[in-house]
Amino acid sequence: METLIAHPKNEDQAAALKAVMKVLSIDFETAENSYNPEFVKDILQARKDIKGGKGVKIAVEELWK
Repeated sequence: METLIAHPKNEDQAAALKAVMKVLSIDFETAENSYNPEFVKDILQARKDIKGGKGVKIAVEELWK
């Protein structure tokens, strides 16, 4: 049998998925997001900054000097 991985966007979706699986007697596991929320926030901000032109480009060759 195959394994399905769902990514609910909010608590309501997660609760609905769990309820359906319980009614259908489907075994399931839950796991918390393994990333620190503060780290994710920093990465998303960095991506936004780069798109906004706030980044600095460094050539690979410059890294070895």
